Amino acid sequence: MSSAAKFGIEINFLTDRYVATFHNNRRQCEWPPHPARLFSALVAAWADAHEPAQSERAALEWLEAQAPAAITASEAVPRRVVGHFVPVNDVAVVSRAWHERTARRVSDLARQLAAEVALSAGAGTKKVAQIRRRLSRSQDVVRQTGTVGTTNPSVARAMFPERRSKQERFFPSVTPQEARVTYLWAEAPPEGVKKLLDRLLGRVTRLGHPASLVSCRVASDLPAADLEAGAGSTDLRGVRRGQLAELERRFVGHAGIKPRALPFTSVQYRAVTTDTGRASERPERPNTIGQWVVFEFGHGSRALPATRAVEITTAMRAAVFHYAADPFPEELSGHVPGGKPTAAPHVAFLPLPYVGFEHADGRLLGIAISVPDSVSETARRALFRAIGNWERTAGRSALCLTMGAGGMVHLFRQRGPATLTSLRPGVWSKASRNWVSGTPVALPRHPGRLGGGTAAARAKAWKSAESAVAAACDHVGLPAPTSVQVSLSPFLGGARPAGRYPAFHQPGPGGKLVRRQLVHACVAFERPVMGPLMLGAGRFLGLGLMRPASDPEQSGTDGANEQSSRG
Repeated sequence: MSSAAKFGIEINFLTDRYVATFHNNRRQCEWPPHPARLFSALVAAWADAHEPAQSERAALEWLEAQAPAAITASEAVPRRVVGHFVPVNDVAVVSRAWHERTARRVSDLARQLAAEVALSAGAGTKKVAQIRRRLSRSQDVVRQTGTVGTTNPSVARAMFPERRSKQERFFPSVTPQEARVTYLWAEAPPEGVKKLLDRLLGRVTRLGHPASLVSCRVASDLPAADLEAGAGSTDLRGVRRGQLAELERRFVGHAGIKPRALPFTSVQYRAVTTDTGRASERPERPNTIGQWVVFEFGHGSRALPATRAVEITTAMRAAVFHYAADPFPEELSGHVPGGKPTAAPHVAFLPLPYVGFEHADGRLLGIAISVPDSVSETARRALFRAIGNWERTAGRSALCLTMGAGGMVHLFRQRGPATLTSLRPGVWSKASRNWVSGTPVALPRHPGRLGGGTAAARAKAWKSAESAVAAACDHVGLPAPTSVQVSLSPFLGGARPAGRYPAFHQPGPGGKLVRRQLVHACVAFERPVMGPLMLGAGRFLGLGLMRPASDPEQSGTDGANEQSSRG
């Protein structure tokens, strides 16, 4: 399917996560987003227009008539689901038990319908018609909830806000490794239909919960599919011919206010296999992958060059520890009792430079606290309490970092989608085979003199530096790279030469400080690698921060926000 794909729709998640309740399990997030949900979002964008265009309706009808789409979607990490007690709108209409019972019945009927249609080769048999009638009745939420009988006074009083009861609600979400999903079709639309669909996609702002902000477009590059329709173990809600008319019919009943159910046809999906029979390629995952807490610098604090990365991360680390309860967990401090460095992945402090764009100048725009997935809940709570204590102390003012003679840096925690591209975690975490350093790598062992001695000695030192970078990949749990290039000059636009960074020292054997050689690196792997990726001895203090070399946002004018952010 993927090799024959001629048309695709690309969905980018602007907050790097997806929030949508699975249709028959309120505690589970659906992933990937079901095709029926995408189609409904397109229909909503069309219908919300002041005068819905008939030409756009025709484009939607073309889309619903196509065979089920193949899907490209990375793996996703589910967020731990926590119940939230919120006031209910009407305590007398729909109970959770009713919803779960109805959802199970709808799912069972949809599977029966799909199986019967397959057995009858699409023929409209009597049994198919019977199952469709039962499914239609089960999905008619308005008919089942519209007649609730006489409301007694006690229930009426309970509906006032001050008396309204609260009911547990869940908002499950996932964080995909790559914040993008692509739907692929084997049939290409006429050029006019393609333009109309792209126009509609531009008006779609969310998918699922309102917190799932998206940017949608017709895909210019069609990736290989991860899932394709066929006999498989994954059931997704798909689209059939007549879907738009069915959505319109149901809207007459619920008017966007009353309870409703999404019409769909159940489609089985299976993982796409390669010629060798393996499942489609999944990215490698270094132990640096995890949650980011991002802080944006105030406009007046965005003049610091990336060469001050270690200085500012050291100040940030000290500020967080100042507000943390003693003793610090090992996964937060990076040290075991006694002061020796821990061998386990721990919290890192990462300055985020403006690099990789056409006019990038290497300024620091913010800083991220990176919490690896392996960090315990105890250490996470200690970190978040420290950040909360710091923010409570600051009140309504911006947080402040004291840089000694370097002055003050004002910053604030990012609470929504980042306006500056370089502060978006997805920019640093997209899967890629090629990774390039935004800040230089501190080599875990000294390679020798890179710029002195005989030609043979210099060649040996550069070879040793390449081997040290390969060893740094092993330290974060990655396979050996297929190639490594090192240089004292940067590979990314805007990045600063390694020689301009202050000397970086770490305790060596016996506690003696050892100076680490800094180099820029370009690393290639056989399989894609997920980020964020930090390499080398300084990876917990902002050195060795890598960026995907294939990031499409590194070209063009995507850095316009950063360019205009000078303070």
